[in-house]
Amino acid sequence: MNAVIDAPLAANLRQELRDFVAAGSTEVTAHDQKSLEEMARLLPVGYRVYVAHTPKESLDDVVRVALRVKSLGLTPSPHIVARRVVDVEALRRSLITLTRAGIEQILLVAGDRAEPGCPFSSTVDLLETGILGQTGITRVGVAGHPEGHPAVPDDVIWKAIERKQAIARATGLRMHIATQFGFDARSLTHFETGLMARGITLPIHAGVAGPTPFTKLLKYAAFCGVGASLKAAAGNTNLFSKLPHLVTRSDEMVIGVYRAKQANPDSRIFAPHFFAFGGVLETARWLRAVIEGHFELDSAERGFSIKT
Repeated sequence: MNAVIDAPLAANLRQELRDFVAAGSTEVTAHDQKSLEEMARLLPVGYRVYVAHTPKESLDDVVRVALRVKSLGLTPSPHIVARRVVDVEALRRSLITLTRAGIEQILLVAGDRAEPGCPFSSTVDLLETGILGQTGITRVGVAGHPEGHPAVPDDVIWKAIERKQAIARATGLRMHIATQFGFDARSLTHFETGLMARGITLPIHAGVAGPTPFTKLLKYAAFCGVGASLKAAAGNTNLFSKLPHLVTRSDEMVIGVYRAKQANPDSRIFAPHFFAFGGVLETARWLRAVIEGHFELDSAERGFSIKT
């Protein structure tokens, strides 16, 4: 196919990728407070920003940062970690503080280990209390693991997602699945197939690693429990370049996710979510460049480079 025919196709993909990334989200932690103003200048007004609840921070820290993100013209989605909730009334007060400020979406995750005295062993336990709707939360994200969870069997995960969808339907919560990132877009396709087979129709916000050095990315992948694709190259990072379905860069990942969405007419993939891994401003600058179209696709349209 010659360049004359290729050019319109490339132009279409470029615009589609710009729109796809513009519909996405990224993340911060309380540790990133000093970067919030610059991040807000880089990202489009209203861009979704998840506020992660790291082990060294409190729920009060998460609420404070979420309120600051909101004041800067962005749309925060604070994390609530079910197994760190000890005081249910304190959680209720925090949620009311958020909703009174116009923050109506959270990301609800289970967490690794329950705190002493925690009444919740899972996100389902917390959802079943009805506390989200009671405090004005209308939208909630729940975690998805396209490559499986390192500590939870697949059948348990599928049953939990089915139950979460049932609770959302019964209570009127608008729910979506925010997935872990991975190096193999095929796992996302398999995940969608599994959802469809079980009648799960929740929208998917597909995890993508932000611009991160490869060695650092591997460390985060191991910590986050990214499964099959990491094991495929364990002990041999050169293997990535030899397996075309494995990708390591943000540009390759987001194109892989977008291709997975394109390939399925019934796809529930709605948008990408970009993990910052501590590089909040680097990720924001990269997102701005993509949204503004300051990138060049490679000849195979499997990746792209940012214009400098």
